[in-house]
Amino acid sequence: MKDKEETARTDHPSLEACLTKSLGRYRRDNGAKTAGGDTQRLFAASQRLAAEVSRMFGPEPDIADRHYWLETMMNHIPDYIYAKDLEGRFLIANRATVADNGFAEMKDIIGKTDYDLHPAEMIGHMAATERQVIETGQPIFGMEERAFVSKGYERWLMTSKVPLRNKQGETIGIVGISRDISDRKKAERLLVGQARLLEMIATSTPLADFFNELILMIEAHLPGIVGSILLLSPDGRQLLSGAAPGLDEAYCSAIHGLAIGPKAGSCGTAAWRGEPVVVADVLSDPLWEDYAGLIRPLGYRSCWSTPIQSYQGQVLGTFALYSRDVGVPSVEQNDMISMAAHLAGIAIERRQSEERIQFMAHHDALTGLPNRVLFDERVASALQQARVSGQWVALAFLDLDNFKLINDTLGHNAGDELLRVVAGRMLACVRKSDMIVRVGGDEFIILLNGLPPERSIVLSRLEDIRAAIGAPLVLGGRSLQVSCSMGVVCYPDHGETASELLANADSAMYRAKEIGRNNLQLFDVEMALKAHEKLRRHEELRDAIARGEFVLHYQPQMNLKTQRIFAAESLLRWQHPQRGMVLPGEFIPLAEETGLIVPIGDWVLNEACRQNKAWQDAGLPSIVVSVNVSARQFKERNWVSRVAEALEVSGLEARYLELEVTESLIMQDVVTAVATMHELEALGVHLAIDDFGTGYSSLSALKSFPVRRLKIDRSFVQDIPDDADDMAITGAIISLAQKLQMQVIAEGVETQAQVDFLAASGCDDIQGYFISRPVGAAAFVALLAG
Repeated sequence: MKDKEETARTDHPSLEACLTKSLGRYRRDNGAKTAGGDTQRLFAASQRLAAEVSRMFGPEPDIADRHYWLETMMNHIPDYIYAKDLEGRFLIANRATVADNGFAEMKDIIGKTDYDLHPAEMIGHMAATERQVIETGQPIFGMEERAFVSKGYERWLMTSKVPLRNKQGETIGIVGISRDISDRKKAERLLVGQARLLEMIATSTPLADFFNELILMIEAHLPGIVGSILLLSPDGRQLLSGAAPGLDEAYCSAIHGLAIGPKAGSCGTAAWRGEPVVVADVLSDPLWEDYAGLIRPLGYRSCWSTPIQSYQGQVLGTFALYSRDVGVPSVEQNDMISMAAHLAGIAIERRQSEERIQFMAHHDALTGLPNRVLFDERVASALQQARVSGQWVALAFLDLDNFKLINDTLGHNAGDELLRVVAGRMLACVRKSDMIVRVGGDEFIILLNGLPPERSIVLSRLEDIRAAIGAPLVLGGRSLQVSCSMGVVCYPDHGETASELLANADSAMYRAKEIGRNNLQLFDVEMALKAHEKLRRHEELRDAIARGEFVLHYQPQMNLKTQRIFAAESLLRWQHPQRGMVLPGEFIPLAEETGLIVPIGDWVLNEACRQNKAWQDAGLPSIVVSVNVSARQFKERNWVSRVAEALEVSGLEARYLELEVTESLIMQDVVTAVATMHELEALGVHLAIDDFGTGYSSLSALKSFPVRRLKIDRSFVQDIPDDADDMAITGAIISLAQKLQMQVIAEGVETQAQVDFLAASGCDDIQGYFISRPVGAAAFVALLAG
C-alpha cells in the first residue's frame, strides 16, 4: 500500500511543487526583463496560494479530491449532464438533471430510467436516439427536442449524445448533455411569425385576419397574456373592434364604439393622448373608473395599451395586452407591444393606401364622384337587373351651360368649386342605388335605377335635378345661377347596350343645346337618325383621310399698289367619290368635334408647303402661301415642331409660309398662345389674324401679338359702299393696323367700288372673287404666270 502511495506522489507532484517549478522557470525566462522585487513578490504570492491549497486538501490532491472538483464543476453547469448504461439507467447526473426531474440528491436518480420518470408517449423518440448511438457507436450532436419538464412554459433543448466506452473501447452506455434553447426557439418563432405577418401585409390579407394572426402570435409568445386591437373611427372620436380572439365577446361588444378621452380606460386614453398608457391595476386606477364593472368579471387586473400610429404620427387605433396579474409590463412584453403596434400600423396604412388608390382609380379627384371606369363596371349589371325586373333604367347626359365663361371670368378655382357644388346638389337628389358620374370637364352622367316604366316619373325626377343645379349660389364673392342642358334616354326603349344608350343620350343633349340650352330633351327617332347620319359622316371622313380624297384650292391675294399677286390662301376641299367636291363648311365642324381636324390639318400644312416649293422649282415667281390653323391644332404640344418638319421635308423657306389664326383661338389662353406664336416667329414663319373684328381681343392684348397682318372679315366688306357702319368699321381696322405697324388685307372683295374704298382707306392687300375664285393648283399657275 505504501508503494502505491509513493507511486501516486511520484505521478502526481504536489500543487506547491508545481507552482514552485513554474515560478522558477518564469524567473529564468524573464529575469532579465522583470524587476527583482516584482519577481520576488510574485513568487511569494504563489507560495502562499500553494500553502493554502495544502491546508485545504493536504500536500497532494488524491482521487477523491479530483472527483470532488469534477462533481462541483458539473453541478455548477446549468445544462443537463448525465450518463446512462445500456439499459438506459442513470449512472451519474449533475444537479440540474437531478433537481428538474424532481429529486433532491443524485443517489435518488441513479438506477432509474426515463420510463420511470415520464410518460412513455413522451420519451419514445429520445429512447430511440439513445439506442441508435449505442448500436452504431456514432455520436449525435446538436439535436433539438422538446423538454419533458416544462417549468410552466414550453421548453426546448439542444442535446448531444456520445457513446460511453470502457478501457477496452467497448460501448457500455451513453453520455448526454442538453442545453435549454427555449429563448432561442422563441426568438426563431417570433422571426418566422413576423415574416408571415409581413407576407400577409404584402399580399393584402384582410385586416381582420391579419390582426387575429398578430394577436395569436403575441399570445403564444407571452403565455397568460391576452391581446386586443381597436381601430379609430373615421371621425377620430371612437374606438371600434379590430380583433381580440382571446377576449370575451360580450366585453368586446361593450367597448365597441368606446369614445376616446382623457379618462377612457387604457385604450381610449392612449388614443386620446397619442402615447402609451400603462395601468397596473384596472380595479383601482381612475382611468378605469367607468369601466371596472366590465372587466372585473373577466379576472383581468392590468391593461397596457399603446397607440397604433401612421408613419406621420397620426393615431390609427390601439394595441393592448391584458394580464390577470397586477403589475407593469416587463421589458420583453414592452418590446412585443411596440413590435405589434408597429406591424399593425404598417398593415392599416397599406390598406388605407390600397383603398385610396382603388378609390382614385374609380372616382373623380375633384368631386369625389364615380368616374367613367366605375360607371362602365356597374351599368351592365343595372341593365341586367332591369331586364329581370321589368323596371326602367334612365340615363341622362348633362352639360353645364356657359361653364367656360364662368371659368374665364372668375378663374379656374371658382370653376372647380362650382363643379363640387353641382356634384353635391345632384347627389342630394338621388338614391344610394343611383349613380352620378363625372365624365370630364363640366359633363356628367346620371344613372337612375329601378324606375317604374312611366315617362312622366322619369322626367319629373330629372327635372328636379335640373332645378337643384339651377338654384342660386355665391361663387367668388358673386351671386349667380348656372343652368344645364340634359339629354335623356330610357332603357329598354332607347337602346339595348350601355354604349348605345350613352350615344343616344349624347345626341339628345346636343339637341338641347341646339334649341337654346337650359332644357331637357328626351331622345326620339329623329335624333336617332341624326346620330346615325353623324356616325356615318364620321366614318366617311376617317376613310377620306386614309384614301387621300382631300385636295387644296388656292385663292390669290393681290397688293393694291403693285396690282401683283404676291400670295395665295390654301383652301381645303373634299373630293367625295359620290357627292363630288364638298366645301369645308360641310365637314370641318365634324372634323373639329371628332379630333380628325388634327391629321387633316397636318396634311394641309405639308401639301401647301410642298406645292409652293414645286412652283418655285418650276421657275414661277416666289409667293407666300397662307394656311389656316384650327384651335385644336394650335393646342397640340408639338405643333411648332410639326411646322418645322413640314418646312424641312418640303424644302420651303419659312418666309414663304403664313399661318392664319383667329382672335377667338388666341384669346382662349393668351399667355400660351403668344408664347407659341413667338416660337413660330423664331422659325421665320409669318403670322396673320384671320376674321379680325369678329372676335373679342382687347387692344392691350393685340399689341403683344407677334403678327404681320390683320385680315378683315368678309362680313364687313360685303355691304361696302352701301353700309356706312361697315365702312366705318373697316376704316377703323385699317387705321388700327397702320398704327400698330401691321399690314392689312380685306377678304371677300368682289366689286370695283369695294376696291376703290379700300385703296382710298389705305388697305394694303385684297382677296376675293374680284381677283379670282379659289382654283386648283394647275389653274393657279396660269393666274400666277399671267
